[in-house]
Amino acid sequence: MPAITASMVAELRAKTDAPMMECKKALTEAEGDLGRAEEILRVKLGSKAGKAASRVTAEGVVAAAVNGSTGAMIEVNCETDFVSKNESFLAFVKSCAELVAEHNPADAAALSALALTQEGFGPTVEDVRKGLIGKIGENVAIRRFRRYAGGGQLAQYLHGTRIGVLVEYTGDEVAAKDVAMHVAAMKPVSLSSAQVPAELVERERRVAAEKAAEDSAAAVAAGKSAQSPEIVAKRVEGSVQKFLKEVSLYNQTFVKNDKQTVEQMLKERATQVAGFTLYVVGEGIEKKVDDFAAEVAAQVAAAKAS
Repeated sequence: MPAITASMVAELRAKTDAPMMECKKALTEAEGDLGRAEEILRVKLGSKAGKAASRVTAEGVVAAAVNGSTGAMIEVNCETDFVSKNESFLAFVKSCAELVAEHNPADAAALSALALTQEGFGPTVEDVRKGLIGKIGENVAIRRFRRYAGGGQLAQYLHGTRIGVLVEYTGDEVAAKDVAMHVAAMKPVSLSSAQVPAELVERERRVAAEKAAEDSAAAVAAGKSAQSPEIVAKRVEGSVQKFLKEVSLYNQTFVKNDKQTVEQMLKERATQVAGFTLYVVGEGIEKKVDDFAAEVAAQVAAAKAS
């Protein structure tokens, strides 16, 4: 089994808000698997373990470029928040978003090969990127982008430079912009329950099943009767259905009116949403967690040796 380091414990704690010792126990049980350890904590601690799951762990910006029914959104990463405010870096990201909208590159490699000049760097996007790395002194990486050109209308919402949403729709522009703001706030993963990725559903089902089994074992230990398999199955399915409603756009309670769902609001305003893209800077990227104590000890040892 791999050694459980302080940096691994700190990383799991940052993701879950769970106590340090619980994080260490979970990592030990999961044999160092961070994802599995997070699941174990959710079973043991309930929703508390998911509070910090959306914390971003890398720097950079999200930018959008929309021209009529064609538009694109892009995320470009850097190493520090300081560089994410750099004018040269921001100009590069803006240009990349415009190039995606105009030329429809298949992937980051295709985008990197497109023509671009900036501050004497060029003649391609890749040449400009490398030039900025030398000028700024930090790595710059094009992470992801999404383009829309299906003929529908587009609404965008940027919360600063860290959260971006593009919504493809037909109907009322104000309603679509409201949906974009809602997506930024509530972070749905799909339009409907049926479109939630199967791996997310299965993970939620597994967590619910393990939680139900643990609760049943605790009841038996306390001298109470164990729940029947049928009741346990209903509990698990209930948890899954609740999850599906919480993460699908149509079923979420509209942020501007808690008396109706997003689907009801759209129907009321004769608007249809064909799709959306939500980017949160650094979401899903693991950032190196420094072991501060080890770093200090290494510096002290180096000083003694010199």
